[in-house]
This record gives sequence, structure tokens and C-alpha cells, in this order.
Amino acid sequence: MRGGRIARQALATAAGLGMDRLLGEPPTAAHPVVGFGWLMGRLERVWWADRRGAGAAYAVAGVAVSGAAGRLVRSTTGVVALASAGRELRRVAAGIDDHCRRGDLAGARHALPSLVGRDPRNLDGPAIAAAVIESLAENTVDAVIAPAFWGVVAGAPGAAAYRAINTMDAMVGHRSDRYLRFGWAAARLDDLANLIPARLFAALVVIVSPGHRREIVRAVRRDARHHPSPNAGVAETAVAAALGVELGGPLRYGEHTEIRPRLGSGPRPGPDDIGRTIRLVQRTETVSAVTLSVVSLSWMAVDALRRGSRR
Repeated sequence: MRGGRIARQALATAAGLGMDRLLGEPPTAAHPVVGFGWLMGRLERVWWADRRGAGAAYAVAGVAVSGAAGRLVRSTTGVVALASAGRELRRVAAGIDDHCRRGDLAGARHALPSLVGRDPRNLDGPAIAAAVIESLAENTVDAVIAPAFWGVVAGAPGAAAYRAINTMDAMVGHRSDRYLRFGWAAARLDDLANLIPARLFAALVVIVSPGHRREIVRAVRRDARHHPSPNAGVAETAVAAALGVELGGPLRYGEHTEIRPRLGSGPRPGPDDIGRTIRLVQRTETVSAVTLSVVSLSWMAVDALRRGSRR
């Protein structure tokens, strides 16, 4: 039965999130995502052309390869654990938080590129805090909620295909001269794959922040649509409202300056807000894993009782 399969995948997905939280990332040299990135980098050098069609073929090949690998592995738990990176994300954020708390802004700026793509050279304390908080919000969707969602919906092939889409978006989904057309398909696939997970994350933020429910819902409705990303805006606005701070504003990526909309209302974040965000996103992961476990075990128990009554 389809319901039974979904229940088993939900339980396996919860176990995968638990594995990532307990063990963290495997060594870089042995990480399948790193190997996939190497493969797609080689493929890009062969297939690149300044056309959307070439980029679409590249994206389809990446999804096909990763989906086939997930089908061969067959373990939803293992693939979700490899596709998730919540523990590593929070570890890196905590390291930057430690620099900020010690007043070591130079150290925080040096560590920031491991988490975000913006130019850190002229960022002050509040700007560093905002960058970390925005990255925690957006990447918790990418590295926790979305792999879990696709693991539940489509098992190991789904979680593997999602990680491939997200990796290809990071590699070629930029609005640069080289990737504006070639990376279009990967970027749109990533938007589509994260559409539901981003909104699930916002719902989870509401659940774990009961005292700020109205503010979160109001802010997401008001501000998220102004963000250039249909998904990052939802995640970042939900977290901003839960913390009672304002995110967004001007960002600098190398020589390019981008004016982002203001998200949420309140003061600009401070160093203490990084730790608050780490705890917030960790709670969303915990609620996700517990909910998946309880729902799947309950369904299995009810199904077992139903089968027993028919005998």
C-alpha cells in the first residue's frame, strides 16, 4: 500500500536526520556530494554553451545520475543522512558566533565565506549577524527540511535527486554572464524543489515560536514576496519575525551590490541573535524528526491492528 510505503519512508527519513545530527558530515574526500560536484564540473566543461537548452540537458543529466544512484543505494536513511547537513551548518554558525562574542570581527569576517557568498570585508557586527541568520534560515531549508521532504515523498532516489538539484544550483545557478542562460534550468529546478519545504519550514518556525505566531504570519505575508527568491524570502522573514529583528538590506557580492528588501521589523540583529537562531533552527529539525517518527509509527500500529482484525 502507498500509505505504508510513505510511513516507512517517513520513519527512515527521521532516522536519517538523526544520523546527521549524531555523526555530522563524512570526510570531504569520501563525501558523495563532493564526488557529484566533481562529476558535474567535468560535465559542465564539456557541455557548456550560452544557451538554456544546454543547461537544461546538464540539469536533467545530474538529476538522472543522482536519482539512479539513490535507487541503487536503496537506503532512505543513508541517503537522507548524506543529503542533510544541519549539524555542520550550525557548527559553522556557532564558530562565527564565538568570534563575534569575543569581539573578534576580523576572525568572524574570515570565517563568514564558509557560510555565505557575500563580501565580508566591510561588514560590522550587526551585518555579520544578519548574514549568519539569513544563511541559517535559507540553508536549514536546503540542508534539513527539503532533503527530509523529498525523502518522505520519494525515498532514497528523491533525497538524492534533491541534493543534486541543490548542488547544481550552487554551482551554476548564478546570474553571471557565464551562467545566466546555462544555469537557468538548475536555478528554476531548485526553486521548484524548495517551494513546499520553505513553507513547511516557516510553519515549523511558527510551531516552535508560539509567542510570535501572529507576527511571523503577518511578516511572511507582507515581506516575503518582495525577496528575489520565492523560497529564501519565506524562510528568512519567518526567522526575522520569530527573533523580532530586521533582516535584508544592501548586500555586496564581490564587485556587485544588490539591494534586498527589508524583512521583518525591529532592530538590526546583534551577536546574541546568532545563538538564538541556532537554537531556533535546531528546534525545527527536532520537531520534524519527532513528528515524522510519531506519525509513521502511529500509522504502522493502526495498519497492524487493521490487518489483525481481518484475520
